Amino acid sequence: MATIMEYLRGRADGDLLPWSAQLEAMTEFGLPCRMVEELALTLGFLPSRYQRNRRTITTGQQLRLLRSRVAVIGCGGLGGYVLEELARLGVGTIVAVDPDVFEEHNLNRQLLATPATLGQPKVVAAAARIDEINPAVTVVPYFLAFGRENGGDLLAGADVGVDALDSIPSRLALSDCCADLGIPLVHGAIGGWYGQVTTQFPGDDTLQQIYRHWTEGKGVEQQLGNPAFTPAVVASIQVAEVCKLLLGEGEPLRRRKLVINLLDMEFDEIVFDRHLAVVGG
Repeated sequence: MATIMEYLRGRADGDLLPWSAQLEAMTEFGLPCRMVEELALTLGFLPSRYQRNRRTITTGQQLRLLRSRVAVIGCGGLGGYVLEELARLGVGTIVAVDPDVFEEHNLNRQLLATPATLGQPKVVAAAARIDEINPAVTVVPYFLAFGRENGGDLLAGADVGVDALDSIPSRLALSDCCADLGIPLVHGAIGGWYGQVTTQFPGDDTLQQIYRHWTEGKGVEQQLGNPAFTPAVVASIQVAEVCKLLLGEGEPLRRRKLVINLLDMEFDEIVFDRHLAVVGG
């Protein structure tokens, strides 16, 4: 009887492994999709679903993404797009945290919100969606609110944290937890036509500087609302930052805040020095 490695070699199309071959291997050897994909990548075969990544992400880097763990805190407007894109990118383990269920006002912009998911926990819809589009990805759902007291457990083992929250106190708690664990945090926020993204490394305290004038209540989103396109744009930039961090590629938005104005189609940058004073934009 052929070994799994021989089986994969025999069914590869050049250096690509078709989805049909992955399914056959899963059935023949009784292995989960994640294990078959990891074996294929280890052998140097790229699952065909990722072939449009190959000019940007090597097979070795695709394996690194599969072995990565990202915690997405918030599964609504930003979080839904972040989860979808991370799964399609091939990030192997995604922690999804959110205490809410879908309501009708989510339907205009939240990728996971449909009439069929109304009343359903957002993390349940996230797990089902990701399993549908990329069964090699493991979703760890937590149907609860993120806070300082449980943050360490929720973020344990994560390589990167993603801020897709709509509460400033929760954002600051997430910032503290990521700093305690020594992991970077990719922050995104949206409101109306506008958004912002930054990447905070442990010790930078960038979010504390951004929200230094905050007193109470939620952010500007509560006043401006959000159309369909703003979360899609900002979440995509967040996922690009996560990908760079996981692969050690490019220059992250460290000590820089990208300010996005889709109404006037302007992208500006605010730079912080090491002491987190604003020095330009």
